[in-house]
Amino acid sequence: MKTDLPEKAREKILFFLKTKGPQGAAQIAKRLGVTAMAVRQHLYALQEEGAVEFNDERRKVGRPARIWSLTRETSDRFPDSHGELAVGILSAARRAFGEDGVARLILQRTQDQGVSYGKRLAKKRGLEAKVAELAKIRNEEGYMADWQREPDGSLILIENNCPICAAAETCQDLCHGELNLFNEVLGAVNIQREEHILSGQRRCLYRISPLRKRA
Repeated sequence: MKTDLPEKAREKILFFLKTKGPQGAAQIAKRLGVTAMAVRQHLYALQEEGAVEFNDERRKVGRPARIWSLTRETSDRFPDSHGELAVGILSAARRAFGEDGVARLILQRTQDQGVSYGKRLAKKRGLEAKVAELAKIRNEEGYMADWQREPDGSLILIENNCPICAAAETCQDLCHGELNLFNEVLGAVNIQREEHILSGQRRCLYRISPLRKRA
């Protein structure tokens, strides 16, 4: 077990907290293969930089557990797909063409994505393979996406980052367009967004299941 942690591993700590949510130092250390002491040293250094914060959670037995999480100030460390540019374009489109023009712009963007996504997903067979490919595409686009199968058979698509968050805050039709996009490329499925970054949660989480055939 390593006792030291290279400077670049701080980025790994931030990435782990971004993708897995609040964690204790021991959990992070286990993932990185170093000692918890080494991780704590870097966590406190990151805290001084304003990148992380902690909350001491009470336990039924023993001392409270120190749980670390990212601060909002770390958002610029992750992909943002030129957020300021996107906001500027939306604002200009709204002034030039009104709300209807912005709606048409978003619809066209969604349709273009549907064509691009559809070509890749068409090569996959079965819902699980399609969701896995969709997660891969979204990860390539900066959403830090992943997926998993739940015990009830449903599939979960997780997006730990929103690279268009600034634009989506000014035009939430972008989020509605994404739901329509997922429905289009995945076919006959039921999709529910159970967690939403714009609602203050740390990630977007979609539960996907096949539509039940009527008897």
